[in-house]
Amino acid sequence: MSKSVLAAAHFHDEAAAFAYLEEKLWPQGPVCPKCGGEGYALNGVKDKKGRERLGLKKCRACRSQFTLRIGTIFEDSHAPLHLWLQAIALMAASKKGISSNQLSRVLGVQLKTAWHMSHRIRLAMAPSGNLPPMGGAGKVVEVDETYHGKVANPTELRTDGKPFKTKRLRGHGGGRGGSNKRAIVALIERGGSARTFHVAEANVATVAQIVRENVDMASALHTDASSLYKRLGREFADHQTVEHSMGEYVRWNENGAIHNNSAESYFSVFKRGMKGVYQHCSEKHLHRYLAEFDYRHNTRTALGMDDKARAEKLITQVTGKRLTYRKPSCPA
Repeated sequence: MSKSVLAAAHFHDEAAAFAYLEEKLWPQGPVCPKCGGEGYALNGVKDKKGRERLGLKKCRACRSQFTLRIGTIFEDSHAPLHLWLQAIALMAASKKGISSNQLSRVLGVQLKTAWHMSHRIRLAMAPSGNLPPMGGAGKVVEVDETYHGKVANPTELRTDGKPFKTKRLRGHGGGRGGSNKRAIVALIERGGSARTFHVAEANVATVAQIVRENVDMASALHTDASSLYKRLGREFADHQTVEHSMGEYVRWNENGAIHNNSAESYFSVFKRGMKGVYQHCSEKHLHRYLAEFDYRHNTRTALGMDDKARAEKLITQVTGKRLTYRKPSCPA
């Protein structure tokens, strides 16, 4: 009988969680986060309540005490490390994400704790530093835009100063389209990685800047027939379009299939995962949700990663990332 992936000791025992993370983050031994010096273990040290301080180290150079929590997404968190590892495993394995409400129930922590943990994990999922251009000679990069959620009318407030529930601006139509919605631009390398961007408005200038900064000019662009891409496409090695308004979603030429279905598929998964997210609260955090879906897309099974490998890779990205919220009042 197969064993649950969450049956490993580091998901349930705090000492084992420290040992597991130290092996992943300090493969050459403890490193002081303050000066980079060599650290050594301080065993048997207890806190004011008589509990052993697990994972406590001391630097041989600057004599500072530290644990692996310092300088990572775990810093200043009261949640045990073994629960952090469970949360990382769940978020890495859940194709459409896992809500903070569900994470709260599964981990047995308060909702605000689960919300803060999930956003810190999303921060770890985001790439660090400058990324190389996508695509290249002989490669296809699909570009598409979509619109998620609704933006409340900032001039229409309740008597307590808070916005009404999601509603459209007067004079704007409802239904499909980008009217009064949040714009998202996606770049999807065919068979490769994804990069998505939350923008104030998906106009010609904004989309062109994103594409130029992130896509190799030797690439072939595949888009729909939107006017956003007509002039931009001339700057690249090739530009092919499909006419959705005419019922065309894929066609073939001597170079293969022409479509932007990879981007459409990405948006489909993203929107399913975002159902139930508090619309007003999530606007300023939308880029973090996009980073989460980007990470899972870029470490998907088709690229050689399984759930365990995806979680282990995420653990290597927790260092040097800190996120604090004074009032986590809008869980999603």
